[in-house]
Amino acid sequence: MNKENIRKKVWAELRKVAKPDSRFHWDFSKFIPDYEGSDRCAETVRNLDEYKKAKVLMITPDNNLEKLREYCILDGKVYIMPTYGIVRGFILMRREFVPLGQEAFSATLDGADRFGKPITLSAIKEMGKIDLMVTGASIVNVEGVRYGKGHGYFDIEWAMLREIKVVDEETPIVAVTHDCQVTEEKFPVSPHDTIIDIIVTPTRVIRTTKKHRKPQGIIWDKLPTEMLSNIPPLQELREMRRRR
Repeated sequence: MNKENIRKKVWAELRKVAKPDSRFHWDFSKFIPDYEGSDRCAETVRNLDEYKKAKVLMITPDNNLEKLREYCILDGKVYIMPTYGIVRGFILMRREFVPLGQEAFSATLDGADRFGKPITLSAIKEMGKIDLMVTGASIVNVEGVRYGKGHGYFDIEWAMLREIKVVDEETPIVAVTHDCQVTEEKFPVSPHDTIIDIIVTPTRVIRTTKKHRKPQGIIWDKLPTEMLSNIPPLQELREMRRRR
């Protein structure tokens, strides 16, 4: 099965449990949905040693991670969140940015724009290591191979952070999904596919049997022209490489 067929198979099951998005409805090619049990996922991640030790996280803007982003503010964590499609780069969130009582709203995409601060790749590099990355997924297997919506945004986010050396092979990556999005099937793996270390669902935690390494950085000769045109951090990274 190719990637698109695998996604469609899972999306048919996901529609039975997913919550629609006010902008994208049931179009799972446009967003990673929330679902019943995502709050339990957030609690589970919150209790992982990797989360407890982390001071700086990168969390994607997926709908099912809203409660986790709220916990990060309540727990005094710092996190970096990509904007949708990375078209406005990254947003930095800290406890001190968020008024008391606004933690839940700050975890939404509108709340992140209200209280968060735009941050460049250069500024992220100056912050130092990211301790933990958390993402949603369309589907992930027990070997840690993750497929997203089909646009490649998370793979690009990982690769940019790897290029500036704030993540490496040992940086733990958690994928938060519904149980119906996890499979034991083997997937085709591309060089840019970002490999997951831990899968968290409403009912279980899976430490993956990783058989592939994480990408080393941007594969520039495979990068679609429209991505370079539409994603400012990629343009910044290209300029940083040119200066080096």
